[in-house]
Amino acid sequence: MKPDTTTAMQDLIQQIRSKIPFDMPEAQACTGICNGCSQKLLEFLDTELISWEFRLNQGETPNLGDIKRLARSSIKIYRVLHKNQLVPPLKL
Repeated sequence: MKPDTTTAMQDLIQQIRSKIPFDMPEAQACTGICNGCSQKLLEFLDTELISWEFRLNQGETPNLGDIKRLARSSIKIYRVLHKNQLVPPLKL
């Protein structure tokens, strides 16, 4: 049985938090290789996750489009972090 969208969003947030190094020091995130500002992307994604965690706690129910958008943004950010040599290759 498929999970409801709230559970799916919570699971996605948990997966993102476990795979992306939000606690990375700024000096490490800003190495010399820059295919996109890693620090700004990490801040953006962290803000999105905090927003969704708050909204879920308030009882808001995400739709499938919300889940898809967050997943797509996370994958794109992860790929930039990989190009900047901050994370290993993405395994889907």
